[in-house]
This record gives sequence, C-alpha cells and structure tokens, in this order.
Amino acid sequence: MNKFGYTISRDNQIDYDKVDRSMAAFIEKNEPTFRICIQCGSCAASCSAANFTRFSFRKLCLLIRRGLTDDVQKEVSKCMLCGKCRLVCPRGVNTRNIILNVHQALHKTTVYEL
Repeated sequence: MNKFGYTISRDNQIDYDKVDRSMAAFIEKNEPTFRICIQCGSCAASCSAANFTRFSFRKLCLLIRRGLTDDVQKEVSKCMLCGKCRLVCPRGVNTRNIILNVHQALHKTTVYEL
C-alpha cells in the first residue's frame, strides 16, 4: 500500500461540556475587564515578550475561555509582566491583573513553577 505523505489529523473539536472552565470563571470574578476584551491585537503588537518568544495575550485569553489549562500554563510562563499591553488596550482591560490571576488559578489547581 502506497503512502503519499498524508496522515489522519488529530481532531481539534472542543467539547465545551467536558472542559473545565473554572479558571475562566475565577478570572472573570476577580478581574471583570476580562469579559470586555475583544482580542483586537493591540496588546500583541506592543508586547516585549513577543519579540523574544511566541507569547500572545490573545492566544492566552482564547485558551482560558476554551478551558485548555495545560496550554495556558505553557503560555503564561512567557509573560514578563512589563505592562505595555495594559497601556495600549483600547478597552482598558487590566491585562497584568489577568496574568496575575492566571498564576493564582494555576497555583490553586496544579503544581506550577514560575
């Protein structure tokens, strides 16, 4: 049988009934501006960490909202907490507080190393 370099891709569907959205609820409770983020990309454009790593606050928010906590842990460790993203946000989202709440939520749920 010939294989032409194609394989079956992993399923990327998210079953929202099975994922744990407790982190998103925790962050929304402690930082209400998390709800008003429209993921415009202003934060990503000004991010110092993005110049050196593949960090994206937009991706982090998406992972949190989807309940993918394993990926959140990898992504949040890249943030340097410089605060530039908060300065350029057109909606006034407190991005630093969101990052700090993510750290707090990870400490409560898992063994997490900064």
